[in-house]
Amino acid sequence: MQDAAQRLKNLAEQLLGTELPVRLRAWDGSEAGPPDAPALVVRHRRALRRLLWKPGELGLARAWVAGDLDVEGDLYEALDAMAGLIWEHDDEAPRRSLTEALRDPGVRAGVRELVKLAGPYPPPASPAEEMRRKGRLHLHTKGSDKQAISHHYDVGNDFYELVLGPSMVYSCAYWESPEATLESAQRDKLELISRKLGLKPGMRLLDVGCGWGSMAIHAAREHGVSVVGVTLSQEQAAFARKRVADEGLTDRIEIRVQDYRDVRDGPYDAISSIGMAEHVGADRYLEYAHDLYALLAPGGRLLNHQIARRPQRDEEAYEVDEFIDAYVFPDGELAPVGTTAGLLERAGFEVRDIEAIREHYALTLRQWVRNLEARWAEALKLVSPGRARIWRLYMAASALSFERNRIGVNQILAVKTPPSGASGMPLRARTWN
Repeated sequence: MQDAAQRLKNLAEQLLGTELPVRLRAWDGSEAGPPDAPALVVRHRRALRRLLWKPGELGLARAWVAGDLDVEGDLYEALDAMAGLIWEHDDEAPRRSLTEALRDPGVRAGVRELVKLAGPYPPPASPAEEMRRKGRLHLHTKGSDKQAISHHYDVGNDFYELVLGPSMVYSCAYWESPEATLESAQRDKLELISRKLGLKPGMRLLDVGCGWGSMAIHAAREHGVSVVGVTLSQEQAAFARKRVADEGLTDRIEIRVQDYRDVRDGPYDAISSIGMAEHVGADRYLEYAHDLYALLAPGGRLLNHQIARRPQRDEEAYEVDEFIDAYVFPDGELAPVGTTAGLLERAGFEVRDIEAIREHYALTLRQWVRNLEARWAEALKLVSPGRARIWRLYMAASALSFERNRIGVNQILAVKTPPSGASGMPLRARTWN
């Protein structure tokens, strides 16, 4: 009888209809596949049970988080090789549904063989790190958003500091060159946003989704503005307030645990929204745009820094990534940049500039992965092994997605232009670069 790895390889290729681009190593120590390729390690047959009970990306994610599945060798190379099998497919030739696939006698025989390999019947419990929604909250209510934000951000400030470095900026940096440091690139990003917003002493800035306070501190310290930063994360707010106090900026910065929909003390001269709008959701985005528009003074500027996906031929067919939704950013949704710009315009904004910086996010993510891998043992003292594995996988996979133009990130500068038409923008706006 064939060893487990060869049987798995044969079954996988039969079910997928293509050759596996990686080597397989099974729980019995056997191997099959290209010897010079990264190895997909099936550490326990429990991984197969997870896939049988939840075929597709979520089953794979559960196996990865639980440690039943691993990669030996270059993680980026392995993910890149498997992308076509897991994440990508041609819209012109959609994959067969499970029902259609099971009509194939060969597929049915393969599934029966997989059941034999998988071992005992009971389905494994989902990893503890998987999002458990409390009650039946509707999507993107204030309650559900607070729960989703807490799931992602309230995992420990020490862990985030290990990954992000001293800047504590959890969004795409702005790189002068790949040889620049993460700290300098994050500082350059904050300064770029400040210049786009035209920040000057005495102005009021609202930082929506203020994170650990980095934008607020930069704007107040370097440009003399007064800042209100809002976040739904208690841990972020506590960390940010301490940083503000340490900088001696408590007279100019207020950090609130508050939903942006509850901010009522406008008008503000400028609003920054950096890596926050992905949490808003398609059904709420126009409301988000209207709320920010109402909070701005006439002539005020909004800088919306947001990840975007590629448009689909059928936008109604868009589905949220199962792994990201269950383990990383619950309820997060991506939209094409054109959709976002259109909704901002519908709310009344004049869109003045869009800068695409997706290559910058790939560089940023690779540095975060390096930080995590270099201090892996320390990370495991701060969070569970499953949580650390989630962050490593999602950041590495996201870096590849930015590099391959599967997703992008854009800075949209918009103005609440008054009836007079005087936008206050310079004739050559790109002087901020």
